[in-house]
Amino acid sequence: MEVATSMAQQKPTLSADDWADAALDAMVDGGLDGVAVEPLARKLGVTKGSFYWHFANRDALIRASLERWASRETEQIIARAKGVKQPRKRIQTVFKAANGSEREGHLYLALAAASRDPRVADFVHKVSQRRLDFLSECYRALGLPTRDARKWATFAYSTFLGTLQLRRDNPSALPPGAMFNEYLRLLIETLIPRSGEQPPAANEQAA
Repeated sequence: MEVATSMAQQKPTLSADDWADAALDAMVDGGLDGVAVEPLARKLGVTKGSFYWHFANRDALIRASLERWASRETEQIIARAKGVKQPRKRIQTVFKAANGSEREGHLYLALAAASRDPRVADFVHKVSQRRLDFLSECYRALGLPTRDARKWATFAYSTFLGTLQLRRDNPSALPPGAMFNEYLRLLIETLIPRSGEQPPAANEQAA
């Protein structure tokens, strides 16, 4: 009854997406345990009535947050990349977007660390699979056979995840400021094959 009264008296000034973004910020700092309604309400400067206007409970907020993360950090980036006609530049667009935000990198690692929770595990798996599938499509567009395209996609994605881990665990190991762009260019040159180039695994087998 108290919740219903609060909802009736207070039309929310925040959207569901505002709450979802705040929950994602909390995950960056404290993992899944950092998502709690009262602290989020205080941070946003509203009462809990605003929360219950949009969500039935904390689980609903967590799901909405994960859906927003998957959309923003995967589907929106893929949609933007699909608008790039040249396959090589399409892959570059993905890499630059993926490495553009330190916050999003920390968020991904926080979610991966919470992947024992089945709610999170399902989203992390789907996002990872979607990214790998799209990268494979991009590498096939370069003219690589399906098997080799998958190898390059896996190589690229695992390198990206390694950079995220290093950025969190030992940020001073990565070049600062403008020098990071040089590092990113090196990654792109290494991870996008030229015409006729074989994936690393194939080179090793040939050797």
